[in-house]
Amino acid sequence: MHISFQLNGERVDLGPEVSATTTLLDWLRETRGLTGTKEGCNEGDCGACTVMVRDLDGARALNACILFLPQLHGKSVTTVEGLAGKDGSLHPVQQAMVDHHGSQCGFCTPGFVMSMATARINGDTNDNDVLAGNLCRCTGYAPIVRAAEAARAMAPDPTPARFEWPEDLIVSGTPFIPMHSDQLAEWYLDHPDATLVGGATDLGLQVTKQLKDLGDVAFLNQCYDLRQMMVTDSEIRVGAAVTVTEFMYGIEPFFAGLARMLSRYGSTQVRNAATVGGNIANGSPIGDSPPALIALGATLHLRKGAERRSMPLEDFFLDYGKQDRAPGEFVEAVTIPRQPDRLACYKLSKRFDQDISAVLGCFNITVEDGTVTAARIAFGGMAGVPKRAEHVESTLIGLAWNEDAVDATKADWPVDFQPMSDMRASADYRLKAAWNMLRRYWAEDAGIATDVRKVRA
Repeated sequence: MHISFQLNGERVDLGPEVSATTTLLDWLRETRGLTGTKEGCNEGDCGACTVMVRDLDGARALNACILFLPQLHGKSVTTVEGLAGKDGSLHPVQQAMVDHHGSQCGFCTPGFVMSMATARINGDTNDNDVLAGNLCRCTGYAPIVRAAEAARAMAPDPTPARFEWPEDLIVSGTPFIPMHSDQLAEWYLDHPDATLVGGATDLGLQVTKQLKDLGDVAFLNQCYDLRQMMVTDSEIRVGAAVTVTEFMYGIEPFFAGLARMLSRYGSTQVRNAATVGGNIANGSPIGDSPPALIALGATLHLRKGAERRSMPLEDFFLDYGKQDRAPGEFVEAVTIPRQPDRLACYKLSKRFDQDISAVLGCFNITVEDGTVTAARIAFGGMAGVPKRAEHVESTLIGLAWNEDAVDATKADWPVDFQPMSDMRASADYRLKAAWNMLRRYWAEDAGIATDVRKVRA
């Protein structure tokens, strides 16, 4: 392979001496001696390894521990060592952390600084969201948030958000880094057992935690035709390589509830890397986006070589760990039909931020003249695959839309779902929670306050 990127303003060229699945974190610490980027959880949860990555699309905070080196091809990486001025003067965020006593043991501080510096460049003032992916166990968040607020009032940051590589990219060898899905389709036909890497937020853990050899690998983040989100009068087409962050902001004008749910998808760092196609293709029964997309009647588009086929998204998931995808076939896009926004998504987890769903329910119910005329209800965490509540839907259609309609579905839930009991929730709890989510959907329609973060005794 040959990859090139900038590290703290210096060009780096790497060849076959480096494994395609070497993480940026390991390379920074073990090869470059840049130990300011810390190893904490090594799975993208704690944020101690946060770095800033810039390209033509702007600046993003990313977790270096689950970021493979080929994903940086043609980009610019800034670590905490490269944030200060050439004269040694502290970056405004670093100075603010000193002034407001935002660091105690200091282990997490570089990650916080990089998240805050990236947000500052992007004009993102939502500190609670920006810092949700950075864990501090000793200082406490109050002085860190004060530092973030203070930094915004300090001198402007000279670092531009966008970065343009000064010469043509070199793409060759394995790992394959296709620039277009046509290249990917041709290569994947010849390497049907290869691993396709979108954002590596899932596959990265297979390397860092399971020490798995991924074999032949293709990295899709340079496939810009797969990174497009297009809106027409009839549908919204989302390319497989669209990041969750891009999807969240792009879908908000059309389905606000979906965007709110996606804001709880991992952390900022994870959303900046994870892709819509990856969240579908990995077939997880607790993936956050498939239930919402199924409730919206989304269509999945697959490609194998020059051949393409489409199917309702719910038909893609056959059984736990099994999807309707042939060797050499990959997820190309998903389309959502334009429709009135009747979607609500409820994510139940032990923590509000940075947690896996115990139950995720998505409801899209049409009511005309007080009567339910259509219903699409889908869940994650209730079966081995993302699954529709077909008996519940059938019972609701034709009923007056009131609390009695919710009660009428009680016997349908155990018919539609036989969830498992595990560390996140018992089967009985999951069934009761799913039924109560339908009640919440009705209550919100009736104007009853339901948000536990806002309801007061």
